[in-house]
Amino acid sequence: MARALWHIAPGSCELREERLPLPGKDELLVRSLASGISRGTERLVHHGRVPPSQHAVMRCPLQSGEFSFPLKYGYQSVGVVEEGPADWIGRRVFVLHPHQSRFLAPIGLCAPIPDAIPDRRAVLAANMETALNAMWDAVPRLGERAMVVGAGVVGLLCTYLLARIPGVTVSVVDRDPARAALARSLGAEFFTPDAAPGEQELIIHASASEAGLRLALERAGFEARILEASWFGDAEPSLPLGAAFHQKRLQLISTQVGSVAPAMRGRRAYADRLALALSLLDDQRLDGLVGPAVPFSELPSSMPGLLDPPAGAPQPLCPIILYD
Repeated sequence: MARALWHIAPGSCELREERLPLPGKDELLVRSLASGISRGTERLVHHGRVPPSQHAVMRCPLQSGEFSFPLKYGYQSVGVVEEGPADWIGRRVFVLHPHQSRFLAPIGLCAPIPDAIPDRRAVLAANMETALNAMWDAVPRLGERAMVVGAGVVGLLCTYLLARIPGVTVSVVDRDPARAALARSLGAEFFTPDAAPGEQELIIHASASEAGLRLALERAGFEARILEASWFGDAEPSLPLGAAFHQKRLQLISTQVGSVAPAMRGRRAYADRLALALSLLDDQRLDGLVGPAVPFSELPSSMPGLLDPPAGAPQPLCPIILYD
């Protein structure tokens, strides 16, 4: 038997029991240790804001149900293999699976977790994969002035990767000054939007807000590259693409993790990209992106506060669910 989180209506979810079949020849039975909540994406799903045109794109590999409700959704699961081929038994794996106590997964979707990466940090693998793909799309250059707008999980992971490149100066812009210490620990300077520096040569926009994208356009230097890493759901931002946009010859580039970036396509498969993302999590500083921790049994009652904290309350980055 297993228990899984189901979204049953906009703003409502519950735990449901289900009986699992025996694993097939190329499947593993995985017992969950932890899973992470991707707040931006899962907020859209929880509130029923995934536009019909994006249902196929937004679908997770092991999702159950449809976006019209009810459905199981999630893609940041860490577990230990209980049944399957002998060489997999006892191994920890990362799987793109919804929040569930035990589950079956094809071996091809199970990525072994390096021993050095603890369970709690391993839930960031999908977000790190997104950030890694964004870097492949951005092609950052030595010595560039780079800015990340939006200090969420993906934005901060992009910050972490950019700051490791020699000569690159990284600025992080966010409305929440509570993110400043974490941004600085990852190697960047922190600014609120009104103080954001200009003449930036590479900008990663990850705030999922019209205001953030407008700020990126305003602070971009001549022939700068602006990488759009946000997911807007059913929102349609209005942008100033008039004289300054053309005069400065700006590039507005989309990035999306569903396809391997062209710079590496044909050289790296999806499994290679995920394995690299997991290896890049070998840094204790990234523990600051994870939390708070919530027991799986309390997830239905905790979900509203995790996705939409009340005004003035701390804004979590990647809430983590712990399983018995």
